[in-house]
Amino acid sequence: MTDINSITIVGRLTRDLNGSDQREYAFTPNGQARANISIAVNRSRKQGDQWVDEANYFDVTIWGKSAENLLPYLKKGTRVGVEGYLKQDRWQDKTTGQTRSRVSIVANNIQLLGGNSGNNGGTNAAGGYTPRFQPNNQANSFAPSQAQAPSQDFPPYDDQSFGGPASDGGFPEDIPF
Repeated sequence: MTDINSITIVGRLTRDLNGSDQREYAFTPNGQARANISIAVNRSRKQGDQWVDEANYFDVTIWGKSAENLLPYLKKGTRVGVEGYLKQDRWQDKTTGQTRSRVSIVANNIQLLGGNSGNNGGTNAAGGYTPRFQPNNQANSFAPSQAQAPSQDFPPYDDQSFGGPASDGGFPEDIPF
């Protein structure tokens, strides 16, 4: 029976993925691409009466076509979602002889979730769209005004189209739901 090893995180890249650095991006002898990235995941926790922000850093390995296709878009500050599994590497330290280990994430799926931290909206590097809040300067933007009334580009309301008798100008009394 296989145990469950699954992880989903959302965070921001801590550095640009440099295609010329062999430790970050390379091809295996059989031609498969490998990209190593680092993601910072922020978390807030309560310490006494104050909320304290805490950053956790995770190493992520991306394999295959995903690594190749994402290379130009993985820039510092880009928000990404990662689905994958945890992998523990163990090795013998040559200088001390101690067994060392490291846990990293192997990505099965990467989602670009928006621009980098300096992007205030508009198009992001991935070609997607990051919405930008534009406040409405009217005092009461929720109340419709006569100036905002939609144009009548469609036929007028017909009570008979609902299959029931017409009421006094509103909806029919017997709505079938």
